[in-house]
Amino acid sequence: MTAFTPSQKTASRSLHYKPQAPRNITNRLLTILASIFAFCCVAPLLLVLGYVVIKGFENLSITLFTLLPEPPPSDGGGIRNAIFGTFTVTLIAMAIAVPVGVGGGIYLAEYSRGGGFSKFIRFGTNVLSGVPSIIAGVFIYSTVVYTKIIFGSNYSAVAGGMALAILMVPTGIKTTDEGLKLVPDDLRRASMGVGASRFVMITRVTLPSALTPIATGVVLAVARAAGETAPLLFTAMFTYFEWDGIFNPIASMSVLIYNFSLMPSNPHNELAWAASFVLVVLILGLNLLSRWLARFASR
Repeated sequence: MTAFTPSQKTASRSLHYKPQAPRNITNRLLTILASIFAFCCVAPLLLVLGYVVIKGFENLSITLFTLLPEPPPSDGGGIRNAIFGTFTVTLIAMAIAVPVGVGGGIYLAEYSRGGGFSKFIRFGTNVLSGVPSIIAGVFIYSTVVYTKIIFGSNYSAVAGGMALAILMVPTGIKTTDEGLKLVPDDLRRASMGVGASRFVMITRVTLPSALTPIATGVVLAVARAAGETAPLLFTAMFTYFEWDGIFNPIASMSVLIYNFSLMPSNPHNELAWAASFVLVVLILGLNLLSRWLARFASR
């Protein structure tokens, strides 16, 4: 049997957990306090999502996706054109924001030398990412809608897409920049060493290697823009009719929710709740897709 010295016995006794020790009592109190704060952060999200699901799910029906919305005093109709309009405006925003965002990120990661211009771009991107969405809508209204600069049209799907693109560009630039920084420099040196130009190196080596984080950023940007209401109120407006081209007003689910929630008609209020449920499911699906892409990239 191994004999312990008095100092070893004292050290072994000191390693035992002592619930009444001041440090352990403080640790439990701070753990409980942190748990309460964490619950306070999550509780509003759970309450909002739960209320939207309860109020919106009970109003789901086949006609919701097949009928057009109708003005009062009708029974509300459906959200067919609003769903199509949301996808249309979002696709227009993607067509504008993705090339600009990815191109800006490529410049910052591959071409800039850390000079004043690149610092200005990074600073402007950080500022733009925090600008309220209504500012983007007012800007496009004053420069595009009010002036009728696009083929003489005022409120249109194109104007709405441009407003949403302003909100998407900062996310595209940041994720592309950070994604390309994760690519090892050894790959760049190896491709340049075999005679590849910088353009070939970027298109054939670095961009494919960073494709997953870039795609994740694009999905997150789309998820943010798809649920915006304020920019579309100033740019795309709303219509009860079928889609009539990208240079005319177009319906969207977010604006439909805003308009119908203010109406005194109960059927229109119920339609707004159903549209809210559909929009939440759409945005939740996009966020889950971005999480899946991020997890896929980490493998």
